[in-house]
Amino acid sequence: MFKNIMLILIGKRRKSATEVQKLLTEYGCYIKTRLGMHEASDTYCSDNGLIFLELAGDEKIHMELFNKLQHISCVDAKLQKMETKNC
Repeated sequence: MFKNIMLILIGKRRKSATEVQKLLTEYGCYIKTRLGMHEASDTYCSDNGLIFLELAGDEKIHMELFNKLQHISCVDAKLQKMETKNC
């Protein structure tokens, strides 16, 4: 069994998040799990963020999303296929 995972690191979150969100909505049917994180408190909200995606479906579509994310300023994405080892 394998899982396709994507990590998206967003710098200047307030500037780039809208474009990232638009793509995640467009490719929403291929996103099984989504977790977004950024540091925040009553007095501080980080301008950097990290999004974890577990992807489903066609791997060609995953690569398409990855390539589009790479063209957004201040965004870095990593796409990884992980496989369960036989135990």
